[in-house]
Amino acid sequence: MADLSKKYCVYCLADVTSLRLRCTECQDIELCTDCFSAGAEIGNHRRWHGYQLVDGGRFTLWGPEAEGGWTSREEQLLLDAIEQFGFGNWEDMAAHVGASRTPTEVMEHYVTMYIHGNLGKACIPDSIPNRVTDHTCPTGGPLSPSLTAPQTPLDLTVADQQQLGYMPLRDDYEIEYDQDAETLISGLSVNYDDDDVEVELKEAYVDMYVRKLKERQRRKSIARDYNLVPAFLGKDKKDKEKPGKRKISKEEKELRLKLRPLYQFMSNKEIEDFFENTHKERMLRAKIRELQRYRRNGITKMEESAEYEAARHKREKRKENKNIANNKRGREDGKESEFAAIENLAGFELLSDREKVLCSSLNLSPTRYLTVKTIFIKDHLQKRQGIPSKSRLPSYLDKVLKKRILNFLTESGWIARDAS
Repeated sequence: MADLSKKYCVYCLADVTSLRLRCTECQDIELCTDCFSAGAEIGNHRRWHGYQLVDGGRFTLWGPEAEGGWTSREEQLLLDAIEQFGFGNWEDMAAHVGASRTPTEVMEHYVTMYIHGNLGKACIPDSIPNRVTDHTCPTGGPLSPSLTAPQTPLDLTVADQQQLGYMPLRDDYEIEYDQDAETLISGLSVNYDDDDVEVELKEAYVDMYVRKLKERQRRKSIARDYNLVPAFLGKDKKDKEKPGKRKISKEEKELRLKLRPLYQFMSNKEIEDFFENTHKERMLRAKIRELQRYRRNGITKMEESAEYEAARHKREKRKENKNIANNKRGREDGKESEFAAIENLAGFELLSDREKVLCSSLNLSPTRYLTVKTIFIKDHLQKRQGIPSKSRLPSYLDKVLKKRILNFLTESGWIARDAS
């Protein structure tokens, strides 16, 4: 028995409850979309008769396989909402469509079907004519990416951020460089009745503002590139004390000072790579000289170099001992005249023979020498334990005395050679 709540096509008897076309001139003539498209005629009904679309609101425009099962009534409400609220106001559009649809569903359905779907491909051309072109320079305009694109926020604690006035989400500071730069353009406005002089004057103000923005961004980039913020906070000292970090020699420090005016043309990484490469060059040259010395002495294998170095060290040690014996023999011969100036001073009996010669040659009293020796050895031990040395050298110790005593303590084995 047929369901009386349903409607059927009078021509093919298909179910047309959701959507049917009713003839406005014939009574009880309702056709399905297929029969209407084919121009079906039955009884007094003709294909040219007027018709009325009867929509139950339950059929889908995109077919039953479309995701979400949107009905034609919801589609109509969606199109009304996009016209009324505008693209992007998905919450208002979802409320207009009905409580059954969330803002996410509304956005995904509209983008999928009306923009990226077949309808969007047919209606939206690949190249849109008369589109507004951005004529600003990619690196020089006020809104260019080089001035407006935010960088990765600095990794700072909350206390450090408060100390610097740094706002990580905006990547700027409470007090920027040239803080009043915005006052140049804050009062500018575009008036259609401006003459040429006024327009040029306003453009000059904008150009001045852009220059200030560039300088502000340049300073930020330099501070970030050369780690000036951690240096200001004192965190760079911890990095310098890491064991893996290479120790900078005196010659390299002097070279860095000479090349400092060129830092503005190179990034921090380029500068560090340059000095690292120069250090590698020096090491390679030293290694080449060492290999050439081995070759001159007839050594052709690296296994033989260790034996050669051990023999060379013994020869130098014997030579040094021989010189010390000769000096000692000479001191014994003229002992009365050599140590006459210091042998009666306090602490003379605590000195070794080499230390007596050193004090006599430097005209330094034994007590003063012992004081300086104690300070140097104490500082060396503290540095080896990772404790910063804060000893103050005596005022009578000038650079020449300091260098002579340091070299003597290093050669005697009191201080390691790398620490001197």
